[in-house]
Amino acid sequence: MLSAIYSYIIYMIAQDKKENKTFFTESVTYLKNLGYENIKADLDGYETPKSFHKKGTDVVITPDITCTRRSIKYYFEIGLKSEKPKLLKSKWRFLDVLSRMSGNNFKIITKKGHYKFTNEILSDINLDKNLIKL
Repeated sequence: MLSAIYSYIIYMIAQDKKENKTFFTESVTYLKNLGYENIKADLDGYETPKSFHKKGTDVVITPDITCTRRSIKYYFEIGLKSEKPKLLKSKWRFLDVLSRMSGNNFKIITKKGHYKFTNEILSDINLDKNLIKL
């Protein structure tokens, strides 16, 4: 039953990505203009970022965008309103812990109309991040 719920949530996140594909493209272009290299994103023409599998379950976590700058790896998440914020909370918490453990950086990109939602998610999981606002 639990794996069916996670599969549904992952489907909902994928739907959010499809509906906001333009914003994903704008985000990748923004990162390119800032000098980020080796960009991996779940978009046409880009390699998909490495996924992380939770042992013993069907849960798969894939960052929205990964890239490097000055030999430092960055994980970028797109902060968009979602009907299922619980998955976003666990995904962002995982990526934050992973990035701190390995000396990488974790950042969140959002846009107008999604600031409050994104800040509430960050507040709920006690993450202090400066949002990149496009």
